[in-house]
Amino acid sequence: MKTMNRHHNFIYLTLSLVFTLLVSALFPYVENEVGIGAYGLKAMLLATFAVTLVSLRFGQYWRPFIAVLIAVYISLAIVQYLLLMQEREYLFLSVLLVFFIGTAYGTARQVLFSGHVDLNEVVGSIAIFLLVGLIWAVFYLLIMEASPDAFNGLEQNSWVANFSDAAYFSFVTLTTLGYGDISPATDFARVVVYLEAIFGVFYMAVVVASLINANQNQTKDQ
Repeated sequence: MKTMNRHHNFIYLTLSLVFTLLVSALFPYVENEVGIGAYGLKAMLLATFAVTLVSLRFGQYWRPFIAVLIAVYISLAIVQYLLLMQEREYLFLSVLLVFFIGTAYGTARQVLFSGHVDLNEVVGSIAIFLLVGLIWAVFYLLIMEASPDAFNGLEQNSWVANFSDAAYFSFVTLTTLGYGDISPATDFARVVVYLEAIFGVFYMAVVVASLINANQNQTKDQ
């Protein structure tokens, strides 16, 4: 814990998010071979919670907030293992959504409004981008829970099995690449998708402007 501080805390967050995406991408192979794909992804998400708890400081309520989310997440995992109730899928995704939104908000406040720029802030801007993509991925998974036919190219399955595909579609949309292998099939899904595309364009403009302005202010102070 002592090695994680404000000078490089976003490096740990960014690495944990990247590893989460990598683990989710390995799900089909691990699940088919040894049947532990779902547990691996959930464990990696829990590890991301823990990294955030230890490395980030966003006020006095931050640690209790993350601790509560971890407790709820673990409780849901235990209930899911014992009872296998479908309703827990919404709860799981809701916990993830709150976590990603809260972390993105806290990170944005420190990175975009800190008044200075260094390597940690640059890495933090990458972490925000990853968090935004994951936020929308969870939105897509929630939409699929309510409407399994909301997206062409995504099969009806558990949120764990669809996590990698939802994240892929989210980042393709966020960067406005638009490959077309996955596409929205309902009006509501289309609205959520183009809102993400709009957010992605404005985010890049805001981040670049913020970092350039902070760098200019540092140069003047020197």
